Amino acid sequence: MNERMIQITQGDMEKLRRLIEARRNTRALDRDNLAMLAQELERAEIVPPANISMDAVTMHSRVLVRDLNSGIESSYTPVFPQDADIAQSKISILVPIATVLLGYRGGDEIEWPTPGGRRRLKIVKVLYQPEAAGDEPEHSVALYRQSRERDELTNLKSRLNEQEKVAYGRELPGEALISTTAEGEMK
Repeated sequence: MNERMIQITQGDMEKLRRLIEARRNTRALDRDNLAMLAQELERAEIVPPANISMDAVTMHSRVLVRDLNSGIESSYTPVFPQDADIAQSKISILVPIATVLLGYRGGDEIEWPTPGGRRRLKIVKVLYQPEAAGDEPEHSVALYRQSRERDELTNLKSRLNEQEKVAYGRELPGEALISTTAEGEMK
């Protein structure tokens, strides 16, 4: 399989570990798939949802991939087994293709063995990621990112005002030289 470290959100990791534990005593095929998933999780870097790369494949991400052998493009959404629906391209994380996509990023190439030979995919693009969209149920990542951007803008505004004070040797009358609107835009 692939050896590069992958990123997985803390919430996904917890849920996936519970899934593995709950299904340990299932059919042989499921045990093989569970072992493959456990192996992938062992090499994962666990990150808070707010810090996951916006082009990383997380649970419930919609991913456009290209089969490097055939050139055919398809989209998949890795989901928990109970949410699988092939008609909507929602594939169980216990299916090898979903397992190998998890944690990789747009542009990455992935290879793994199948009964018919080695399969190779390229992640063309992450079309949707719940964390980036603010749809991650346990955390409001979008609000966190907006807050972080607002803080960065406030810091920039403060630095620019300090530079103006230094340039003129004094504070100019009135409000700060640079101010922002209620939406955080500079004016």
